[in-house]
Amino acid sequence: MEGAAMKAWLTARELAALALPDLPDTERGVQIYAERAGWTSSLAHVRKRAGRGGGLEFAIELLPPLARIEYERRHRAIESPAPALAVPMLGTDLTDRAARERDARLAIVRAFEAFGRGQRLSATAQTALFVDGYNAGALQIDAWVREIIPQISVRTLARWRAARAEGRADRLAHDPGAARRGKGVLDLAHGGAVRTFLLALLAHNPHLSAEHLRAQIRYEFGDRLDLGDGKAVDVPPVRTLQHYVARLKETEKVALTKLSDPDRYRGSMAPSGVGSYRWVTEPNTLWMIDASPIDALCVDGRHTIYACIDIATRRLVLYVSRTPRASAVALLLRKSILAWGVPDAVKTDNGSDFVARDTQRLFAALGIEMQLSDPYQPQQKAFVESVIKTFQHDCATLLPGFVGHSVADRKRIEDRKSFAERQGEDTAETFGVALTGAELQAQVDRWVESIYAQRTHSALGLSPALAATRSKRPVRTVDPRALDLLLMPVAGGDGTRTVTKFGVRVDGFHYVVMDALPGDQVLVRMDPADAGRIYAFNVADGRFVGEGVCPELAGIEPAALLAARKSAQAEILSEATREARKAIKEITSGPSLLERALAVAERDMPQNIIAFPRPTEAHETPAIAAALDAMAPKPASTVATLSGRAAELHAEMLQAPPITAAARQNVTPLRVQENRQQRFRRALDLEAKRADGIPLSEEEAFWLGGYAAGSEYRAMRTLYEDGGEAVLA
Repeated sequence: MEGAAMKAWLTARELAALALPDLPDTERGVQIYAERAGWTSSLAHVRKRAGRGGGLEFAIELLPPLARIEYERRHRAIESPAPALAVPMLGTDLTDRAARERDARLAIVRAFEAFGRGQRLSATAQTALFVDGYNAGALQIDAWVREIIPQISVRTLARWRAARAEGRADRLAHDPGAARRGKGVLDLAHGGAVRTFLLALLAHNPHLSAEHLRAQIRYEFGDRLDLGDGKAVDVPPVRTLQHYVARLKETEKVALTKLSDPDRYRGSMAPSGVGSYRWVTEPNTLWMIDASPIDALCVDGRHTIYACIDIATRRLVLYVSRTPRASAVALLLRKSILAWGVPDAVKTDNGSDFVARDTQRLFAALGIEMQLSDPYQPQQKAFVESVIKTFQHDCATLLPGFVGHSVADRKRIEDRKSFAERQGEDTAETFGVALTGAELQAQVDRWVESIYAQRTHSALGLSPALAATRSKRPVRTVDPRALDLLLMPVAGGDGTRTVTKFGVRVDGFHYVVMDALPGDQVLVRMDPADAGRIYAFNVADGRFVGEGVCPELAGIEPAALLAARKSAQAEILSEATREARKAIKEITSGPSLLERALAVAERDMPQNIIAFPRPTEAHETPAIAAALDAMAPKPASTVATLSGRAAELHAEMLQAPPITAAARQNVTPLRVQENRQQRFRRALDLEAKRADGIPLSEEEAFWLGGYAAGSEYRAMRTLYEDGGEAVLA
């Protein structure tokens, strides 16, 4: 049962603290390992840590095999079974010969007990009669028992019966060669190094002959083999090596297969669970998908078959693709979803087309859980591996252009024609290639519907078509239009774009999105059927923003599209700023911002504090004294009298006549400083004057042109259009 401390998700710090095998023991080391191993790119097995501090948590399925085994060993406790009745102990470490010897002797003991049942003889007489009958061949004993033990004695039978009664049946096992096994020259030479060397040679090249192996031993260890204790012997002859290698290949069959043929080992010898998916009983609970090159050629080359199988019903969907790519995975899912509905989860391997960002985004958009098998572990998705093999050996074998399931098969097919017949032929003629990729897809679909779906599946006991009809689970459907949109490829990179005043830029072209404002972050999907159209979605919440059109690619007049965009953006901004404009009017019509700030400050001033008068004293410096003397009033008699030329000028000023009104008209007064409302009013007057056909002076025209090009004019024009004359008050 699972321990209380068992956790399915662990942070980098927690993994480092556990000090698991094949994992670093520091937090930073685990983070670097996770990035290198691609953990952080898995949407299915990585999530943000909830709570204070944030960070990432990793599912224990990502751990290396040894680390995961050790983690579960620490946190899982197995309940002790109830005590059982005492039974004879039968060893499991016996050789095959010893086990057969034991079983034969036990069979003779059981035959003796059956022989004496119902007879009124003494034990001595009964034993003597049974031994004589056995040796004479008068008793009904299985032939395999007599082959192993042709003769017995009274004493031997008594010893076998005692061992069985005492529960020590393993003492009856006997292997004459066991004492010598593992103690031959090649086993003991150089402390077992020769045996290991031979095992490595056989794993590296299984086709080496005994003569080759003997030469390699002589090169590596010399002509004399060291047996220890000062003993040495010559390298055994070729005949001895032949017998030894044959026995070594038999006893180390699994180890040699793992070293020399890993695929065969994983397929037929590696530990594998049985019934691991028996919990999948309803359709669309779990799908498995995979891909493989088709064992047949088409007119347009060799294609790849993408397979999707529903585990509960064994239903199958196949999609033929020219090349392996993420879009093929998307089209396979589209075909499967339209046929069966939306699944809960889909299991794939770590192929680049399955873990591509577009594929992960599609799974997330459809709400489908993505489950990834461990790298190089095809047995974890055995169902889809098996159904692809079924397709290759059943359907592909019958296709025109079949090239065989292996290089050897292909060679045999080629050899059906003599060399002379193949002169001048290309590959298509040799293999009878006749189908295009589209025609192959049609043939594959017919095979799935007419043969595979109707054939009784051994594990189900009924056909996939019938298994699907027995479920009462509701089918979750998706509108094909929405599905097609989600399957559209995103723009280059990660598909994210920032809207500018020119629109959305994709591959050097600008697309105008009417409802998007500059600065918005959007996810762009490209329309495969229309290069001039895109679909924009809000990055933050996934909301559909609108369609985008490129006037160059769509054949639309750019000026007309720009005018439409300006109108749409003005409407959006008008709606977005309506309340803000109302608030601006209220602010400008009331007290100034400074008056408001002063009122708040005065309100915050303490009202009940009275400052005591503080003593004062005069501060004096020579400069202060001089300034006081200069500011002191002087009596009239002390005013200095003008003399010389100054007196003459003063007299002329006093005698000059006053300035007349006509002279004042020729004087240009200094202009009073205008505020922005007055400047805008002045511009409106000049524009009205020009609109009435009255020519402007050079000075007026120059001023109006410069003012109209500035930001103040544009801002005042917007306010004036919204608020009218009240803005100029």
